[in-house]
Amino acid sequence: MQPHQLNPAIEPQFEAVNDYIINHLGSNVPLVEKIGHYIVESGGKRIRPLLVLLAANVAGYKGKEHISLAAIIEFIHTATLLHDDVVDNSDLRRGKDTANAKWGNAPSVLVGDFLYSRAFQIMVEIGSMEIMSVISNATNVIAEGEVLQLLNTKNPDTTEDAYMQVILGKTAMLFEAATEAGAILANSSASEREALRLYGLHLGTAFQLIDDVMDYLSTAEEMGKNVGDDLAEGKATLPLIHAMRAGTEEQRLLVRQAIRKGGLDDLQPIMDIVKETGAIEYTQQKAQTEADSAIAALTALPDNSFKDTLIQIANIAVKRKS
Repeated sequence: MQPHQLNPAIEPQFEAVNDYIINHLGSNVPLVEKIGHYIVESGGKRIRPLLVLLAANVAGYKGKEHISLAAIIEFIHTATLLHDDVVDNSDLRRGKDTANAKWGNAPSVLVGDFLYSRAFQIMVEIGSMEIMSVISNATNVIAEGEVLQLLNTKNPDTTEDAYMQVILGKTAMLFEAATEAGAILANSSASEREALRLYGLHLGTAFQLIDDVMDYLSTAEEMGKNVGDDLAEGKATLPLIHAMRAGTEEQRLLVRQAIRKGGLDDLQPIMDIVKETGAIEYTQQKAQTEADSAIAALTALPDNSFKDTLIQIANIAVKRKS
């Protein structure tokens, strides 16, 4: 079951978001439309726009602008994917060729820029300076997070705190912006807005930590990308950071060497070390703690089916394999 199917009341709104996204990919440049449609229609759970819908609904919103707001969040997310795949030289995303693998790096970057600018065009139509402030700040933090991750690439001395800062920027920030913006649109109270902001922050962190785990546990078919991509790119994610901390001197040196050189030559021994040192369980527990914090934040919100769905999503996030 897809996340949007957890609540029948949200399904028509979710479909309206999908229609809105497709209808706003228009461009006078055919390649822009072609790449935009390819990446937007290539699958994915659309969890971030779904969070906008749920956040607005849980706070009692009755209007229509949450549809366009959800599309804004998805356009920004899609733009970051296009840019990420170029930076990481990725060739597989959601089980399909990446846009850069099909059309090259330059068109992928430029279409990513188009999607960013389209998101801000739609934001102007909504006309909320508060929402614009939240989302523009989020896009700035996301960009910083990507640069920070780039600086940490092939650096085996990356600390857990430093990596959590990367997660905040590259993933959690857009989750946070999605739920907080939904709350703003619904004219929520300060306490409800803060509750939804915290929910998004903690959920996004849990989501990324499980992504880190899946790089060592899942298959390419389950993930929709290549197994070992993080290691191949020399990313010192939390499982590797913990493995270096908890392993023997020999294991620590092997992991350090693998991070420094990148590639997949040592994938199997590194996967063995990650499992032997309890790094999988450690990272999963961190993700569970974040999911629990997300759920705890919702106590400030009224009890309704949309709150129940937000709780379900947090629980599903730490158990997923894709």
